[in-house]
Amino acid sequence: MSEPRTEAPFGRRLAPLEANRELGAYRLLAVRDPDGPTNPRPGQFYMLATAEGWGADGERPYVPRAFSYARARGDGTLEFLLEAVGPGTERLGRVSAGESLWLTGPLGVGFRVATDPKARHLLVGGGIGVAPIVCLSDELGERGEVLLGFRTAAHAEAATLFDHPAALATDDGSAGRAALVTELLRERLDRSGGEPAVYACGPPPMLEAVRAICAERDVPAQLALESGMACGFGACFGCVAPTRNGYVRLCVDGPVLDAADLDSALFAGAGH
Repeated sequence: MSEPRTEAPFGRRLAPLEANRELGAYRLLAVRDPDGPTNPRPGQFYMLATAEGWGADGERPYVPRAFSYARARGDGTLEFLLEAVGPGTERLGRVSAGESLWLTGPLGVGFRVATDPKARHLLVGGGIGVAPIVCLSDELGERGEVLLGFRTAAHAEAATLFDHPAALATDDGSAGRAALVTELLRERLDRSGGEPAVYACGPPPMLEAVRAICAERDVPAQLALESGMACGFGACFGCVAPTRNGYVRLCVDGPVLDAADLDSALFAGAGH
């Protein structure tokens, strides 16, 4: 199977922002990228920074922030789901239509879709990690069963990005079931029929639970992991993750890894 990677053009490029709209607890950025490839792979990511005001006054600029894309449209528009959790993401959340972003990507290795015609594709997303699940769901269409977990109904507004119905759980029960998304996954895996293949992105504790559940049942799973990234090219070693075959850099060897290659999805530096 060929590597699920679309190569990025050399260097960063200036991309105008077309829209920045509120989506419950998140924001959805639509960025015009006419000079980039139109076929990034689900699970690949981009490094983003604002063209202006990227850093505190009188201090060094922030490093770019890594974002999995949620959707790539044929007209060169990319969509990113954003949650303001620090100064860089807060600045990106305030960008207005007409401003521009510096954009580099697509980077990394994405999801590998199982080619077995009997495969039952289970797509598991948690919180801001639903972004790469959106574009994977677009690719699989009705062949993909989507399971989503959020903290609250405000966060669960991100489920409206999906073109197909999704099973929904929230921590407080304010939308969908009062449950963890991993409970939904257990139920689906315990059903008969087809050969399940799991694809997941979300917070590290969720990914570790997905890894353990799939290991118990000998089900193949791919996890889109997150760690601190400053460059996106493997130069800074800020996103190193331990695997059973040694350390890897998530920005070039991932961010999507086979769950079977991990002893745990919980490691130093995982998550935001």
